[in-house]
Amino acid sequence: MCGICGELRFDGTAPELALTQRMMTRLERRGPDHGGSFSDGPVALGHRRLSIIDLSAHANQPMVDQDLQLALVFNGTIYNYPALRVQLQDKGYHFFSTGDTEVILKAYAEWGAACVEKLHGMFAFVVWDMRKQQLFMARDRMGIKPLYYSLDNNRLLFASNVQALLATHDIDTSISTVGLHHQLTLHAVIPAPHTILNGVKKMRPAHTLHFKTDGSYHEQRYWNLNATRPKEKRSEQEWIDAIHQSLKAAVETHKTVADVPVGVLLSGGLDSSLLVGLLHEAGVGNLQTFTVGFEDQPEEKGSEFEYSDPVVERFGTQHHKFFIRNDKVISYLPAAISNMAEPMVGQDTVAFYMLSEQVSKHIKVVQSGQGADEVFAGYFWFPPMHAATNEDDVTRFSSRYFDRDHDEYLQTVAARFHGKDYSSNTVKELLHEPDADEYIDRVLRMDVTTLVVDDPVKRVDNMTMAWGLEARVPFLDHQLVELAASMLPELKLRDGGKYVLKKIARGLLPDAVIDRPKGYFPVPALKFVRGEFLQFMRDALLNDTARQRGLFQHAYVEKLLAEPEKYHTRLQGSKLWHLALLEMWLQRHVDN
Repeated sequence: MCGICGELRFDGTAPELALTQRMMTRLERRGPDHGGSFSDGPVALGHRRLSIIDLSAHANQPMVDQDLQLALVFNGTIYNYPALRVQLQDKGYHFFSTGDTEVILKAYAEWGAACVEKLHGMFAFVVWDMRKQQLFMARDRMGIKPLYYSLDNNRLLFASNVQALLATHDIDTSISTVGLHHQLTLHAVIPAPHTILNGVKKMRPAHTLHFKTDGSYHEQRYWNLNATRPKEKRSEQEWIDAIHQSLKAAVETHKTVADVPVGVLLSGGLDSSLLVGLLHEAGVGNLQTFTVGFEDQPEEKGSEFEYSDPVVERFGTQHHKFFIRNDKVISYLPAAISNMAEPMVGQDTVAFYMLSEQVSKHIKVVQSGQGADEVFAGYFWFPPMHAATNEDDVTRFSSRYFDRDHDEYLQTVAARFHGKDYSSNTVKELLHEPDADEYIDRVLRMDVTTLVVDDPVKRVDNMTMAWGLEARVPFLDHQLVELAASMLPELKLRDGGKYVLKKIARGLLPDAVIDRPKGYFPVPALKFVRGEFLQFMRDALLNDTARQRGLFQHAYVEKLLAEPEKYHTRLQGSKLWHLALLEMWLQRHVDN
């Protein structure tokens, strides 16, 4: 798990190495263990390393193979690298390191762009071919690892976060009308290749990009998620057994492929508790677990210790429990926002940031339960979407998910940002992609391949990597996702969602954890905005910088400030927080 960056010139000049160094500085928290750079003619590569597999200097990056005339920077983990290594050795390749990085290098030499189809894991990597003078970029199927870029007629810049690109001081930071509509409508999800800034793009998951030195490039999709039923019918128990085995294999692999200990972020919910239970079932001992809790509000509990404690007691984990007061939350908010590659409104973002700081003092790698709700239909909005058969596809989704409809969006932002209903158009395109049997299959596929990428997955990556902590997400193992996508919707939606996971958990976990109402990583102070949190947001939205930017319509802002707890989104988020977060992100990243 690392940070990567680089530059490819199209104008015949050599990259400025000082620029690469500036980008690397903004990636240091992602990779505190080692930094390195490489240049060759029109290209420069930079890397910051978090040592997880092959802790020796042999695995440092950029990794250069002079015999193959290839150079590589890589962020992620390849879980099947031992098997691929043997396969490549049988083909005559010799290795100078023992980790997964060199396996990618040799795999690219052997299979070219098709190497990504053989990789099982999370990854974003860039290969420079010295002979062909070509640059190859790839991102994993589920978009777990980020990769941003900026492209014009003179050069390509790329990096693991937006902060590194902005450090070059050569990026168009004007606000994208398309990105802004998604930001305020689709729960801060801006699907690739767009971002909130016109000058920054991000790689699409499951895609590759191939650049030549004349500026021409080719993009290719290498994986699609099929959500149709298999030809061979399976009984309910056969489905449960198949998911159980696939999930158990993913959890074990995500635990064992590391040369450092791997723990679990234990929220007390079904998903993270199931990770602990399956690791215990696999015979893993001395497991470290970590839980965070916050102050209660009258409307909502801020701690789930009552559910995590019985899991710890049952499996005898080495548990670390952290309680955080509201005054501590507000003091951490600016730093958490500074570490967001894009503006993220999920109220648990700061929770992950604060938890990751504590966890990183004990361990370098953790498993997290992100993705289970999207893959196995755990959220409260899925059943009513499934039942609304008399509505058109977009309305069926938007009326239960969008933070604001298009008319309200037009009341929210300044007139210069008015345009089409971009979010509805995006949803329509995604829902109309082929190879899905039922409406809910199409919704879940969109969620898994698009929404989860730029909401919980990005959130966890940013906040853990801000402390040099690698987060692994077994529920988004692509083989498990493929199996679940072909399963009958009823086996996901029954009993309030995640039926198949509840069946697997029964007898393994305490019943109270399985039967509890669906919970969310709670930070009540960012949902029920009052006191110093209200003043914090008021200052952000009404200061001179915000007024000069003129992003939001003043009347709409004043309405939210007057009664912040009256205006929640369909997903129960604070509309005031959504506006304040975006403005604070722009002030900390674009204005500085």
